[in-house]
Amino acid sequence: MVAQSTRPTFTIYKTETPVVLDGVGDEAAWTNAKVMSDLQQQFPYDTLPAKTKTEFRFTYDDEFLYVSAKAYDNVKGGHVISSLRRDFRGAGLDGISVVLDPFQDLTNGFFFGLSPAGVQREGLVSNGGMISEDLDLSWDNKWYAEARIHDGYWTAEFAIPFKTLRFKAGAPAWNIRFYRIDSKENERACWPWTPRIFEPMNLNYTGEMIWDAPLKNPGSNISIIPYAAARTSRNFQNEEPRKDQLQFGGDAKMAITPSLNLDLTFNPDFSQVEVDRQVTNLDRFELFFPERRQFFLENADLFASFGHLRARPFFSRRLGITRDPNTGQNIQNKIYFGARLSGNLNKFWRIGFLNMQTASDEKTQTPSFNNTVATVQRRVGKNSNLRAILINQQLFGNDTLPFKLGGYQYNRIAGLDYNYNFLGNKWTGNVFLHKQFSESQAAAQFAHGYSLVYNTRTLNFNWYHQVIGSGYAPALGYVPRNGYKRISPSGNYFFYPNSRILNNHGPVADMSVLWDDNFGYTDHEYTVGYSATFQNQATLLVNVKDFYTFLFQDFDPTNSPSEDMAVKLPTGTDYRYTWVQANFLSDPRKPFNFELTGIAGRYFNGTRKSISGLLNYRIQPYGVFSLDVGYNQIRLPDPYRSANIFLAGPRFDLTLTRSVFFTTFFQYNSQYRNVNINSRFQWRFKPVSDLFIVYTDNYYYTFEEVGQYTNFTPKNRALVLKLTYWLNM
Repeated sequence: MVAQSTRPTFTIYKTETPVVLDGVGDEAAWTNAKVMSDLQQQFPYDTLPAKTKTEFRFTYDDEFLYVSAKAYDNVKGGHVISSLRRDFRGAGLDGISVVLDPFQDLTNGFFFGLSPAGVQREGLVSNGGMISEDLDLSWDNKWYAEARIHDGYWTAEFAIPFKTLRFKAGAPAWNIRFYRIDSKENERACWPWTPRIFEPMNLNYTGEMIWDAPLKNPGSNISIIPYAAARTSRNFQNEEPRKDQLQFGGDAKMAITPSLNLDLTFNPDFSQVEVDRQVTNLDRFELFFPERRQFFLENADLFASFGHLRARPFFSRRLGITRDPNTGQNIQNKIYFGARLSGNLNKFWRIGFLNMQTASDEKTQTPSFNNTVATVQRRVGKNSNLRAILINQQLFGNDTLPFKLGGYQYNRIAGLDYNYNFLGNKWTGNVFLHKQFSESQAAAQFAHGYSLVYNTRTLNFNWYHQVIGSGYAPALGYVPRNGYKRISPSGNYFFYPNSRILNNHGPVADMSVLWDDNFGYTDHEYTVGYSATFQNQATLLVNVKDFYTFLFQDFDPTNSPSEDMAVKLPTGTDYRYTWVQANFLSDPRKPFNFELTGIAGRYFNGTRKSISGLLNYRIQPYGVFSLDVGYNQIRLPDPYRSANIFLAGPRFDLTLTRSVFFTTFFQYNSQYRNVNINSRFQWRFKPVSDLFIVYTDNYYYTFEEVGQYTNFTPKNRALVLKLTYWLNM
């Protein structure tokens, strides 16, 4: 599938009359704006004009880029709105969205969206918007929007400050795309046309917005974001007295140029960031949890997307987060200060620099480190790039100087990546080579790999291989396993029937084979299956998986806590087993929707049956009740431990207004015998300025008579009151 040979364009004209942001769009400023209404359907088909008409208009003044939209309804009835919470996400939710690529590099962009209820969402697009994970809605910034619902249509207006964006002053044009999701018509429509195999924010399918006059530098752009937090906490397991703390700190954002930003942080506190959802971990290796902290999000791809998903040399959650061995949850590790410079020098060059000083933590035996990351990226061709990264983590001593690199515990990485994209996303992939340097002088401190993705309307083929040296263990990276070689080709074939029920269907296949120099052939995972996507957006996947596992360490397949002293499968034994797996996602437009996954079959030298699901009930527009559940029945022969592993997480997400939110969720994880309660109240009293009240509690609980604790014995508890304020200088 090749991108359009002639890109559509339009000219945006400056307005001399004010825009009143009321969501109506009847000001004189819009009379000279070109009406963009020729949207093309992307779902359920990509060969037709949009069924429902949507009109977009664009204008600007010295401070803002303005967007106006009028979205007509062919079908009567209410809209699908998840809640009044900012940064809503999910299939089938009504709204309009605009994606901006100011540097026209087809790689990075800004995303802004609005629901018919006037709920905003903003995010950052990276890696060209190839997959849904390339859109990060955790990013927060100042912009303004309003919407109005009328009889037979709804209207919206955006005002996006130029100081919120990163761009090169004087550029004659920006890349742009916009789209609408209309759940009643079951339609997603885009401008310009985009194949349905790609995400609607894909930057390789953009039009060009030509400025009637080159944009000027928006002027000084400095924001100070101080906070004050009062915290009371108690650790019952260590029988510590209650601890009361008053903490101050903050961030600063300074635009060195309109496209290059400096972020500073002093004594940051991330207590308002929602705790990670617990999961059942039956794997031998560490699980991945995404970054949600604001300081690390802008231009995150400059630092975080090197290497491969299983071989990242830098993973920002290594900074300021450590693991609580009592609850299995990730907790804060104090950061003294940090600085982060990132952005574009021009349309060809991007740079990034980060330095952060973390504190020691006696409970987790974590020393104080100084952490530095430097990256540079050069655009090659249309939207490929060559990138380099340098990483240094060094134990911090009293006589440590920035230029004194020896004499202390250190871990350094030098890496080079080439990311390529040819023929409008038809061929994509990357090549990487990373070398580690550490005082251990261990052998094989390297990683390299190659990936190739071929993507057309009917065929998707992927080839990956990685070689991870036995000594490669980047202290600031995410490498759950080292000392192996891996190949993993996979493919999907799609049929598109003329059907009112099925949108597409087809076979899927995947294989992953691992071996190393010490043990030889150690693992494989073969998958064959069939997938179906329905016209109502429901999906079904059924597959059969065949595994081979050679244990190079003793392993308990139930992953029970170490204090259980379970008999483990011994090192040097191997197992081949097969199970059947099915996954179904229901129509996401319905107030009640769900995802269910079931597994049944062999598991190591025993059997496994499991069912897991996420159930959602939407009370429009005031909130969502959801229930995350999981049950694994593992049966192993004596003397090995069998287990019934439960995971339950009811969640209440109430949005009383567009500025007042209350979220409470409970989590029970039988693997850690932990009950976790997390409640968060948020009042956004001004744009990006908030009052948070956060309560967290952890208890011991089990269905079995194990250990010294009785059920609902408290482990730790905390209450935090935090105030943040965004101040423009």
